[in-house]
Amino acid sequence: MLNIIFSLIALPYAPNALEPVISRETIEYHYGKHLQTYVDNLNKLVAGTEFEAMSLEEIVAKSQGAIFNNAGQILNHNLYFTQFKPYDEHHSINPSFHQLPIIEAIIRDFGSFEAFQAEFEQKGTTLFGSGWVWLAADKDGKLVITQEPNAGNPVTKGLKPLLTMDVWEHAYYIDYRNRRAAHLHSLWQIINWDEINRRYLEK
Repeated sequence: MLNIIFSLIALPYAPNALEPVISRETIEYHYGKHLQTYVDNLNKLVAGTEFEAMSLEEIVAKSQGAIFNNAGQILNHNLYFTQFKPYDEHHSINPSFHQLPIIEAIIRDFGSFEAFQAEFEQKGTTLFGSGWVWLAADKDGKLVITQEPNAGNPVTKGLKPLLTMDVWEHAYYIDYRNRRAAHLHSLWQIINWDEINRRYLEK
């Protein structure tokens, strides 16, 4: 019997809570099927190896090949799905009125929240093929935006991942077809900035 080391995370909201930004159908496929497959694959791949006792972050930092790909996708998706909060039609996509350290750091390092959004969306839209665009912090707390192909994560560069947008087509094709830019722009409506701030302040 396979030893279950890693499990599917629980969503902090109902499957339909992100509509109309992300549909229940997308959640059912993206979270319920794609992420579950990565979890199942990783449990099989690490069984009996040195990676059994490691955290996802450690595996991503130290592995290659299939183990890296599946561990990376689990870590990426865990951060992705837990950064959202239920859609509120009255929610502003610009949270700069909140006095959160992460928002102050974004304005410090990008000039304005709007400049950050524009660069983030541009890097997400122009990443060729499949992958992720990330907001990450270096060891001094300086913020950077990185493009990571396939299962890439900023931890492999010594950075702390804070916020991400998934640009694999399965993340948006049901709801947006080939309109990746529209998908990226809409996600600001459901970002939970309290969670991003918690990650930023976490030691």
